[in-house]
Amino acid sequence: MTAEQKLAAAERLAKARAAKGPVQNLSIHESLRDLEDDHPLSPKNVKDWIKAWKQHLSAIKSYRLSKEPDERRQYYTADNYIKNMQAYLSTGIWIDGYWGENREHKMNSVCIAPAYKNGEIQRNKGTYYRDIGAVWGEQNDD
Repeated sequence: MTAEQKLAAAERLAKARAAKGPVQNLSIHESLRDLEDDHPLSPKNVKDWIKAWKQHLSAIKSYRLSKEPDERRQYYTADNYIKNMQAYLSTGIWIDGYWGENREHKMNSVCIAPAYKNGEIQRNKGTYYRDIGAVWGEQNDD
């Protein structure tokens, strides 16, 4: 290409990019697109965690076929955590029991449809109930 052709091609490319509009992130679930970057489970944070866990997984790839159960568990935990984070980005539902860059936070359950027994709601410790607006815990056992 000559210099003039390169310049014309660059101008056409710039015009096409301007007409394209802002990035829509269609690969991310619609419920996650508007989350702020400072939200704990924002797509930006989760993508960073995926990147870090993929590096960790490549560092321990020899653990996959190890004879030591702890090493195999460590490998498959990392592999599943990556898959769960990718599923979160595409579905908007966090399915892992833990969250964070190092899985340091425990995810709480939310009761959507309570079960009843003898006319009373059956409750589990550590579960958030919308009717009381709180997590059911040890102090509620009476």
